[in-house]
Amino acid sequence: MASYLIGDLQGCLKELDLLLAQVAFNPSRDTLWLTGDLVARGPDSLGCLRRVIGLGNAATTVLGNHDLHLLAIAHGIGRPKPADRIDDILHAADRADLLYWLRHQPLLAEHEQQGFVMTHAGIPPQWDLEQARTAARRVEAELSSDQYRQRLRQMYGDQPDHWRDDLSPLEQLRFSINAFTRMRLCHPDGRLDFANKATLAEAPEELQPWFRLRAGYQDPPLVFGHWAALEGECDIAGIHALDTGCVWGGSLTLLHWESGERLSTPCPAYAG
Repeated sequence: MASYLIGDLQGCLKELDLLLAQVAFNPSRDTLWLTGDLVARGPDSLGCLRRVIGLGNAATTVLGNHDLHLLAIAHGIGRPKPADRIDDILHAADRADLLYWLRHQPLLAEHEQQGFVMTHAGIPPQWDLEQARTAARRVEAELSSDQYRQRLRQMYGDQPDHWRDDLSPLEQLRFSINAFTRMRLCHPDGRLDFANKATLAEAPEELQPWFRLRAGYQDPPLVFGHWAALEGECDIAGIHALDTGCVWGGSLTLLHWESGERLSTPCPAYAG
């Protein structure tokens, strides 16, 4: 039995299938863990959703920002971005089933045997792991409830950018979603910065990647995607970056957890 972890698909089904074939993935024996953003800019977001759902319990994915945005668009809350390629999902005969499945996926997932933790963007410096678990479960419960449309409407916005226990329930929800799905750089005090998406070399000096600000925690191995500009590189031991920018003309990367081996397949620049 092998555990395979893979970066943001963004609709790149062909590349997913190439990697799974390369490792002879067998859903009756192996497990696949995905860092989220199954959909958005690539050529076959519908196919990616169906493929992952079809793997059943062999696949675990966390929600990414593009996945949440798809849910908002589908329910008349958000507007598609010019580069989004999700019309096939919105007009699919099984649309309701796909969207129901998607909004019931976690923001934080843990592999009980291997001990790693996965989120789309990371875990913010304000939280230890138990706080992150609690925050994730609260948001997941809201998205699974009858109030999910309202919660999707309320998730948009960059504030608050810092966690406090006295935040209102709405503010806690928005901060939690932003931290799990949009975070990259932070101020030294842990405040989230959403203005900068570049490489670390191009980032303003006063900002640090979230993972460098977690030095004081005894975290289990952490796995994340979202930040294509990192090109899969992270300079902190035990933290694994897997988004290598497939949809931007980079590659799709798969990590064999037990051996530590990484496999990649190059991708065309599907997104402009």
